[in-house]
Amino acid sequence: MRVDPSYITNLVGSLDEAQSNEQQLSSELSSGVSITSLSKDPVGAGQNVLLLNQIQQDDSFTASSNLVTGQLQVADSALGSVVSELTQAVSLATGANNGTMSASDVKSIANQISGILNEVESLANTSYLGQYIFAGGQTSTAPFSTLTTSSAGVTTYGGDEDVNYLGLPNGQKIQLNVPGDQIFLGSGENSVFGALNALVADYSSGTVNTSQAVSDTEALGTALNYVSQQRVTVDNSITQLGAASSAVTNEKTQLTTAQTDLMQADIPTVSTQLSLAETQQTALEDVIAQLESTSNNLFSKLH
Repeated sequence: MRVDPSYITNLVGSLDEAQSNEQQLSSELSSGVSITSLSKDPVGAGQNVLLLNQIQQDDSFTASSNLVTGQLQVADSALGSVVSELTQAVSLATGANNGTMSASDVKSIANQISGILNEVESLANTSYLGQYIFAGGQTSTAPFSTLTTSSAGVTTYGGDEDVNYLGLPNGQKIQLNVPGDQIFLGSGENSVFGALNALVADYSSGTVNTSQAVSDTEALGTALNYVSQQRVTVDNSITQLGAASSAVTNEKTQLTTAQTDLMQADIPTVSTQLSLAETQQTALEDVIAQLESTSNNLFSKLH
C-alpha cells in the first residue's frame, strides 16, 4: 500500500486550521468577545470602531454639558439676586419720592441704594471656576467697576461682546452667555447701573428733586424688566441643554447596547463550536498518526 505524502501534508494543513479555530473559539469563550481581530470580522470590527467613536463623542458632550450647565446655573442665580436687589431699590426710591421723608431719611435711602449698587456690581462680576461669566470673552478680568464722582457715579464695562455657544451632536448650538453690558448697561433707560448711580445722586444731599427722582426710578423699573428678559435667555439655554443632555444620554445607552450586542460572544454557540473543533482536531491527529505509522511500516518492508 502506498500513501500519498501530499495527503498527509494536506491533513497537517487542516490540523493547523483546526487548531487555529480552536484557539479563536477558546479566546471568545474566555473573553466573552466575539470579534477578537480585524481579520476575523472586518465588517464587524469597522462597525465597532464607528460605535465607539460616537460613544466617545457623546461622553465628550456630556462632560462639556456638565461644565457649562454649572456656569449657566450660577449666571441664573446671580441674575435672580440682581432682580431681587433692584426690586428693593425701586421700593426704596418710591418711598423717598413721596415727599414725606426727612433729609436724614432721604440720605439713608441714598446709602441703602448705594449698598445695592455695590451688591449688583459684585453680582455682575460673578465668576465661575475662575472665569467672569458676564465679561463676554474677557473672562480673566472683572468686567464692571464704578468711579464715584462729585455728582453721579459712573460704572464702566471692561468686557467685550463675545457670545459663546456649545455645539450639539445634531449640529444645533446653545447660547452659553450674555455679555454683561447687554444685561447691565443696555441702552438709555435699560441701564441698571445708570439708573442706580442716578438715584444715589438724587438722594445724597437729602433734598429730593421729585421729577428727576421719579424719572430715574422709572428708568430703574425699566432696567429691572430688561434684566428679567435677559435672564430668560439664560433659562432657555439651561432648558435646551438639559433636553440635549437627556437625548445624548439615551443615545449613548442605545449605542452601548448595540456595541455590546455586536461584540458579545454567544456563549452556548461558541461552546458547541469549540467542542466540535476539539473533536475535529483529535480526529485529524489520529488520522495523521495512523497514516504516518502505515507509511513507516510499508517503507520498512520495502527494505
